[in-house]
Amino acid sequence: MAVMMPEPTPTEEVLDFLLSAPTPEAVIVLRPSPVAQERLRYLLDGSRNTTLNDAERAELESYLQLEHFVRHLKIRAREKLAADV
Repeated sequence: MAVMMPEPTPTEEVLDFLLSAPTPEAVIVLRPSPVAQERLRYLLDGSRNTTLNDAERAELESYLQLEHFVRHLKIRAREKLAADV
């Protein structure tokens, strides 16, 4: 019987990506996995429709914080590339 491993969370995806020592170019093109995109779409729809429970609202907030962090990471990557020119 095969054991199904749970999908990594978006936070785990970003941590694994950062541990891979990405180049600034790789940081700039970083995108969430299709699974993470679909989950975020579900949470955003639920937020708009006010159908999220407390746990889902907390999950959405953590995704939004992670997205804010990744935006800053991409800005720094662009700055580094511009400084290296």
